[in-house]
Amino acid sequence: MERSMDSTNVRRTKEEKKMLRRQIKASHTLLKHEGISTVSHPTKHLVVSNGGLGNGVSRESLLEVLKEGGTVESLLTPPTKPYAFVTYSSTQASQNAFTLLNGRSLMYSDQSVTLYFSYVERVDSERTVSCALPPGLSVLEDFVSVEEELQLLKAVDWTLDNDDITVHKALKHRRVKHFGYEFRYDNNNVDKDKPLPGGLPVECVALLQRCLTDGHISVLPDQLTVNQYQSGQGIPPHVDTHSAFEDPILSLSLGAKTVMDFKHPDGRSVSVVLPERSLLVMKGDSRYLWTHGITPRKFDVVPVSEDRGSGVLTSDLNNLTLNRRGTRTSLTFRKIRHTPCNCVHPSVCDSQQPPAPPTMPVVEADACCLEAQYVHQVYEEISSHFSSTRHSPWPQVRDFLLSLPPGAILVDIGCGNGKYLGINPEVMAVGCDRSANLVQICVDRGYEAFVSDALSVPLRSGCCDACISIAVIHHFSTKERRQSAIRELIRLLKVGGRALIYVWAMEQEYNKQKSKYLKENKYEENAVTTSCMKTTEENNTNQQEENISSVIRNREDGSGDVTARRIHVHTNRTAFLSQDLLVPWHLKGNKDKNKETASCSTEVPVEQTSQGPVFHRYYHVFHQGELEELCASGVKVLRSYHDQGNWCVEVEKTNDTSSEIDIAMEK
Repeated sequence: MERSMDSTNVRRTKEEKKMLRRQIKASHTLLKHEGISTVSHPTKHLVVSNGGLGNGVSRESLLEVLKEGGTVESLLTPPTKPYAFVTYSSTQASQNAFTLLNGRSLMYSDQSVTLYFSYVERVDSERTVSCALPPGLSVLEDFVSVEEELQLLKAVDWTLDNDDITVHKALKHRRVKHFGYEFRYDNNNVDKDKPLPGGLPVECVALLQRCLTDGHISVLPDQLTVNQYQSGQGIPPHVDTHSAFEDPILSLSLGAKTVMDFKHPDGRSVSVVLPERSLLVMKGDSRYLWTHGITPRKFDVVPVSEDRGSGVLTSDLNNLTLNRRGTRTSLTFRKIRHTPCNCVHPSVCDSQQPPAPPTMPVVEADACCLEAQYVHQVYEEISSHFSSTRHSPWPQVRDFLLSLPPGAILVDIGCGNGKYLGINPEVMAVGCDRSANLVQICVDRGYEAFVSDALSVPLRSGCCDACISIAVIHHFSTKERRQSAIRELIRLLKVGGRALIYVWAMEQEYNKQKSKYLKENKYEENAVTTSCMKTTEENNTNQQEENISSVIRNREDGSGDVTARRIHVHTNRTAFLSQDLLVPWHLKGNKDKNKETASCSTEVPVEQTSQGPVFHRYYHVFHQGELEELCASGVKVLRSYHDQGNWCVEVEKTNDTSSEIDIAMEK
């Protein structure tokens, strides 16, 4: 990077010097974190720091300012990035903008940002990536008229709560109303023998007849779920339960546009713009295999051009801006299924799932699916009850947090309900968690938190003084993923920054003392139905037999090809028999509260018992020394200890391994 300053000896005012220092700092930041090199000599191209969609600056607002410098040839706004690229019609116009606009303040969303300009040699204007819609997905714009939209919105009267005809729910993240049949959020299914009187609203008849005539459906739907989303609200990724509904599924967007995210089990993702009054049709793979969800946020990145109102959101950087979300009402029409689903995706079909515990992952995709089903989705379902049990901070974690100096930046990766975010009021604390429901609990409590996977935290390298990861890394199902989670945590630390990591220990009895987990062998917490207890005991026996037979097979044929080992259910409050296991969670509390969860993607591992639903969470419990081995690169272990059934390490970052970590993650 060349310094973006004139090499001539020019006398500058104090304010000009201050602005120049900030401009140079912005150039250094672009090079360090984005690999963008700036130059000192004038060109037609400028990079605008703090002027990106990631800052909340819309394309229109930025373009209005840029035009003061001259004729703009192109403006590229990368999604989620805090910068933009502008190309002027001439170098003279670019120089004029550089002189006139550097340090300009721009208001957005009642906040102000300061723009800093630097020259770049060239701009990659070909950076356009477009993905096809998921198979079977279509978006039909203006499917209803403005008049029909008003009639349909009026038909969904939120002021009425007549449970004889509809089921009206005020969920935590949105309002919901059911017609025809109630969708039950406790088991993610419908009571097929208990239809609601009244059927679907008469205002929907003409709309559905049009869908039938146009060939979007072959039979009329008999179930309607109405969701109302305020700005900033969303719904977690999910697949509508296979055994509950036929194919296809229709969803009509009223009141406002939004962006819906679709994701394939192999990791592919597509963001789709749903304009106001558009009809979304999900058939085949898009209905049965791809998850769909809406990220809770107040702004969406959307195409600028009117001729691209719907469909796939590309990364055409010449055609992106921000859209402020309004109140959106969705009408989702479905046909109740009365026979088992026989789709071509048995691995994600609850009708075709064998009643057997999962197996240890063999490849990365297996690990992702296992964690999605037995970690991510479970915590979405149990979030309210789980949060009610997590209120007392562990003393040694508290001591670590209180040891941080005033003004330190702390990141809690896997923050849960945020119980550690407010321990030290003198630090700047932010949390992230994979569970959208738990993050919402943090936000409701006044904490800064966002949804993120611990393997890829959207924060810059070396940004924080301290990190904590409490009871998180044991949910990753392979050694590589556990190591990646620690590597990501270290990436965020400044050199000299400290991290505290807790994982569940295999050794629940240590130094002749039982852990609190073993001591609290209360009947109500350990209780499972007789059949469940028998199943668990049989599972433990089977597991030992499987391990032995696997070794025998391996020795006999010499191939090393061993059938994947099954993960069995652990009996609560007892010593662990293996490192990889499923730990039951007995959902308790008010039934209505238990229903306040989103429709799950693939089948959530839940067992219905006389005491209520029991969910199973995947854990890898650590042997002594195993955690320290994962912390071998780029850090110094300050201390390691056993704390109430957990192995714990405190580490200090000794050198800047961020670039090495970034390369390793890309590989």
